[in-house]
Amino acid sequence: MSTNTREISATPHDVWAVLADGWLYPLWVVGASRMREVDDDWPAVGARLHHSVGSWPLLLDDETEVVECRPVELLRVHAKAWPSGEAGVTLRLEPLDGGTRTRVTIEEDARSGPGRLVPKPLRDLPLAWRNTETLRRLAFIAERRH
Repeated sequence: MSTNTREISATPHDVWAVLADGWLYPLWVVGASRMREVDDDWPAVGARLHHSVGSWPLLLDDETEVVECRPVELLRVHAKAWPSGEAGVTLRLEPLDGGTRTRVTIEEDARSGPGRLVPKPLRDLPLAWRNTETLRRLAFIAERRH
């Protein structure tokens, strides 16, 4: 499991507001390129984001499904990313400085498909880079939404 952490200068509620707005997903998730649909009950358990990955003209339609949700604390999803397979992703929010800042931790690893065949150290390297940028983008949005 690849793990990245970033401290964000926004409250946990502000960070959660970004996570809870499924239409913002391609703005902060590296690799997601466009949204096609967001289930009305996102981010409730079982809700899905219908998105595309890649760059035009090589786009693949995929989806991400919520498997656990504790608002303002935790969001766990299964993200499809074919042809590489499916990933398990967990985002944890921890209040800092009396709740004025947030430590966000993202954990990700391949769950199924060809990505599971790649040795873990080789999977972790690109995931660490990708999720460093993902958390940077999340911070940019959460810190500037006011």
